[in-house]
Amino acid sequence: MLKRSLVVVALIVAGFAAGIALHTAFTQGQTVFAGKPPSNLGVREGELAPPRRTPNNVSSQAPKEDAEHYIAPLGFRGNGAEALAALRKVIDAMERTRIVRHEGDYLYAEFRSRLMGYVDDVEFVVSEKENVIHVRSASRRGRRDYGVNRARVEAVRRRFEAAQGQAVKV
Repeated sequence: MLKRSLVVVALIVAGFAAGIALHTAFTQGQTVFAGKPPSNLGVREGELAPPRRTPNNVSSQAPKEDAEHYIAPLGFRGNGAEALAALRKVIDAMERTRIVRHEGDYLYAEFRSRLMGYVDDVEFVVSEKENVIHVRSASRRGRRDYGVNRARVEAVRRRFEAAQGQAVKV
């Protein structure tokens, strides 16, 4: 009896996973888990939106004392436009990403999770006077991300530094 129950549960779980995979494939990633882009995206007076209170987002413009949300900006040498163009190439090369907007000193991309199609909104803005690119990465849905946004920004940082040929201390 226990063996039969375990088989039934395993079949239900397998069916659920297959259904999600098919849904994701046929909707080209536009799953019910994707959500809609928030209305607070973009740059206002040189600032990206502040981080939300939930732990599923990070920002280089958060106060440094806010260890849960603060993450260091990306440093660069030279021209900000060239640095942002190099950053765009880095993001274009990453899996499950889509550049939504790249205007002037601002870049906005969507990153999608593999299985469920959750979307994280990631924004970058160049600060020429600081020689940094500020970043904000936030999950659209849920409360926790188990460090995914922070890990993604750090992965972008490593690839960007490799593309620049060196790390730039900020």
